[in-house]
Amino acid sequence: MHLVPAERAQQASIDEHRACEAIEALGEPGHVAAWAARFSLLSDPGRLSLLLCIRHAGPISVTDLALATGMNATTVSQALRLLKTANAVTGIRDGRVVRYRLADQTLDAVLAMATPATAVHAHAHAHASATHAHTSAQQ
Repeated sequence: MHLVPAERAQQASIDEHRACEAIEALGEPGHVAAWAARFSLLSDPGRLSLLLCIRHAGPISVTDLALATGMNATTVSQALRLLKTANAVTGIRDGRVVRYRLADQTLDAVLAMATPATAVHAHAHAHASATHAHTSAQQ
């Protein structure tokens, strides 16, 4: 029971090696807390909607996010402020317009699993078309 903290060393165990493997899976004390914070960002349907839109169509403005999600611009801005503070998104200024994109690549992988299949297909098709157009223009 080499991974069991001293304060728990006297607790009963059935399979000591499994307890150690479970402790190992938790990693450093802040690891679980950091992932819980990431998942809390996804727990709100509004924030999740914004993140899915940003992942699929970003960089995208507050105005376009409001149109896409049906939320008002003020609500979108407040949610983006929270997402930006959590380092989930970042804003890119283009004159007077700020466009948002994902900043946390680990969230990108999680959001990929939450993306509807139709959006995944459309995104792949758009990427393939853009690549084909770029290749054709070079020839």
